[in-house]
Amino acid sequence: MRRLARDMLWMAVATGASRLLGLCRDIAIASRFGLSASYDAFLIAFFVPHFLRQLLAEGALSMAFVPSYTGLLEDRADADRFASNVLSWLLLLFPVLVTLGIVFAPRFVPFLASGFEPEKLELTIQLTRWVLPFIGAIGIAAVFMGVLNAHLRFFAASFAPVWFNVGMLIGVLGFVHIVDPPVLGMALGVLLGGTAQLAFLLPSLQRIQFRFRLHLFPLHDRLGSMLRVMAPALGTLAVTQVNLMVDNKLASHIGDGGVSALQYGMRLFQLPLGILAVSLATALLPRFSRAWRRKNLQGFARYLEDGLITSALLLLPAMVGLLLLGTDVIRLLFEHGSFGAAETVRTARVLSFYVIGLVPYGLIYVLSRAAYARGRTVIPLLGSILAVGVNIGLDLILVRSMQEAGLALATAIAGFANATVLLVFTLRQHPISRTTIPKLAWVAVGSILLAGVVGTMRVLLRGTPMPIAVFAPTCTGVLFYAGYLRISPLWHLIRGLRTTES
Repeated sequence: MRRLARDMLWMAVATGASRLLGLCRDIAIASRFGLSASYDAFLIAFFVPHFLRQLLAEGALSMAFVPSYTGLLEDRADADRFASNVLSWLLLLFPVLVTLGIVFAPRFVPFLASGFEPEKLELTIQLTRWVLPFIGAIGIAAVFMGVLNAHLRFFAASFAPVWFNVGMLIGVLGFVHIVDPPVLGMALGVLLGGTAQLAFLLPSLQRIQFRFRLHLFPLHDRLGSMLRVMAPALGTLAVTQVNLMVDNKLASHIGDGGVSALQYGMRLFQLPLGILAVSLATALLPRFSRAWRRKNLQGFARYLEDGLITSALLLLPAMVGLLLLGTDVIRLLFEHGSFGAAETVRTARVLSFYVIGLVPYGLIYVLSRAAYARGRTVIPLLGSILAVGVNIGLDLILVRSMQEAGLALATAIAGFANATVLLVFTLRQHPISRTTIPKLAWVAVGSILLAGVVGTMRVLLRGTPMPIAVFAPTCTGVLFYAGYLRISPLWHLIRGLRTTES
């Protein structure tokens, strides 16, 4: 069966819908708040539940849960007992975490935003208390998504975040006009979106006949092994989130708009990363797990090789496009209302440095999933620790001369360091075939030619209306790259991404 390409396509469609709706949300936010103190405050407030979500929900929990649950699927009742055991404990854990966060917000928020003025800091604390319950809804949703992914039902899990963005849009277009301060409307949108995302998954769970039963004791035998995988994964993601925390902390000293500029740039950076790299890595994780459990080393190596080549094939041209068209894209999407030409310049500088790390971060998604499927959780941790050291060191050096753009450049270089560690350790145990380097060379040549085509189109269309200046080079570049792939040896990879599920 050749289902990997199909699963990637469905996830890319679902994730693309979510990301595009998220882009609409960001356009609305930019028009309403621009690079403002209130949006800075919201971003720091939302960092806290986002941090917990990455650690305990969509990040470490998901990566540890999917291999464990997949390994039990031969006995479906036992697999559901395991999932119920995990969910039951989370139903106790998340309310405790939320309560502690609300109580201690005045203690930890000043540390996260040490450069904020007192009034701005007080607003941040208030918003933090409002958005913290989001972690409960999204944490339970993450387990539901893991169950669906283990059953190779990727579309519903990938489409669910659409409803989070719907909630956020309702917040920024509706709630902000009826609450005081207006930015509180966005916090209410977060809660609405998280609840909607959780509710959307329930019918899909019914269709696969998943049965939840409240089950605290006895603990399932597989829970211990899941926690052993999860512990270093928590460390990996914790040190990764330290990068974002340090970036925000330093940006809070730049002045109003520093945190916001990083956020807008990161959103555009994550658009191809979320649609392409995450879809690929999510489709590969259960396949990595099954191949490793069945001792199908040849199949595992083929998944790895295809994942690495496909990541480069998708993300390198995306990097070229954002480097050449990033400023025009920002001007087209965001330069309205409170977001002016000066804000465009600041955000474009940030984006231009972020996208340098697009390919390395895409490789990290694939390589880390391969490591977790093998139970080699220390390798991603080592890579993340190195990345944090590189990021913090460069942050302190570059922020003085480059401000928020220096923070973006440090993040990109840290991605290279992390990907290098993962590549070295992974390829020592699973060497790539001789055909991999030539295929990557074809990708590089195609991306160079693409840069020439898009750059020429941009020059020829200078002075035209902004929609034409953005969409014409983009469409031309996509058609050119697709034609290039069709006549290159890469076409065989695209036609038959191997699954080797036997």
